[in-house]
Amino acid sequence: QGPLVESGGGSVQARESLTLSCQASGYSHQRHCMAWFRRFPGKGHEGVALAALDGSTYYADSVKGRFTVSRDNVKNTLHLQMSSLRPEDTAAYYCAASPRPCILSANYLSPTNFVYWGQGAQVIVSS
Repeated sequence: QGPLVESGGGSVQARESLTLSCQASGYSHQRHCMAWFRRFPGKGHEGVALAALDGSTYYADSVKGRFTVSRDNVKNTLHLQMSSLRPEDTAAYYCAASPRPCILSANYLSPTNFVYWGQGAQVIVSS
């Protein structure tokens, strides 16, 4: 296992909810900024949400108001609560971490800014 391990993926119906979790291990300074990304079949990673060390967050427009990201720096976990799920949310979801502080902006929500990655958790939303 790597330093980040996701869990909680699965299959749900549209408008239902699902929560993803990411368990981190290793040195805490490696996880100054944490994020969720997703990848659609045949496409690159799309940023979903950022979670800074102080708990401040940023969301992609596509999930704003439906998804909530949170982190527990004591338990070394990152969560993504997803509600009002849509079929277009179907993707593999990845937890990522960077030793650099978050810049809460769309430009920072890019896979090139993150060093550590989980193996991914599949989310399937049926209509």
